[in-house]
Order: sequence, then C-alpha cells, then structure tokens
Amino acid sequence: MMEVVRAKLHGIHVTGCELEYHGSVTLDPLICRQARIYPLEFVYIWNKNNGQRLATYVLYGTPGSRCCVLNGAAARCCQPGDEMIICASEYLADRRELYTVQPQVLTFDKENNVVHHLQYDVLSSPECDFDFRISHINA
Repeated sequence: MMEVVRAKLHGIHVTGCELEYHGSVTLDPLICRQARIYPLEFVYIWNKNNGQRLATYVLYGTPGSRCCVLNGAAARCCQPGDEMIICASEYLADRRELYTVQPQVLTFDKENNVVHHLQYDVLSSPECDFDFRISHINA
C-alpha cells in the first residue's frame, strides 16, 4: 500500500480557534468541493507559522464563509491568521494507480480566496515511467 496526496489546501489561513468543541477542522464546503475534500474525512494539517503537525477530520461550516476553524485540541496548535496546509490522502494498492489520482490543489490569499486551482498529474514519459506535472485548472 502507498499513501498519496488526493487533495490539498495550500496556504489557507486560520479564521478561528474553538478549544471548547468536540474536535475537528471546520472548512467552507464550497472550498472543500473544489478540492474534493469530504465531511468526516481525515486530513493532515501542517502549520507553516509554527511547524505544528496534526491529523483530524473535516466538518463543513457555512458555505461562502471561507472559514478554517481548528476545534478542540487542534485549537492549541494555531492562532487566527496562521497559514496552513491541509492535505487529504488515499491509499493505492498498486503504484500504476498513480496515473489516475489527479489531486486537486487550491492556493489562497490572506482572506482565503482561491488564487489558483491546480491539478497534480503523474504520467509516463520517455525519460521516466512515473513523471510529474502541475496543470492549472484556473487562476
């Protein structure tokens, strides 16, 4: 089994921290749908400001809110304004499945507006069986 990235929110900013909550990360469902991140899905979260790393599950917040709220214990790992990377993954039984994954990657400005929508592609090339490119879906 190989764990690979399936979706990524790169540079999304924390909009709130709710210590007195059951846990999870609350995200704008409109952003999640673009990246193909699902409610209750486990994600990795990496804080670019302080290096904290954690895993939790996704809850959907208010559509259009551009929220990124760390809840419960995760709230101790960040502060509003911190820049995060949130990554969903999946397991592949065979490395040839890499050709079909096509992770969706969103990048953000400081107000959590999507700046770029990218797609990672693994392809076969004359130089390498498993080559890589980044495609722009939109800007």
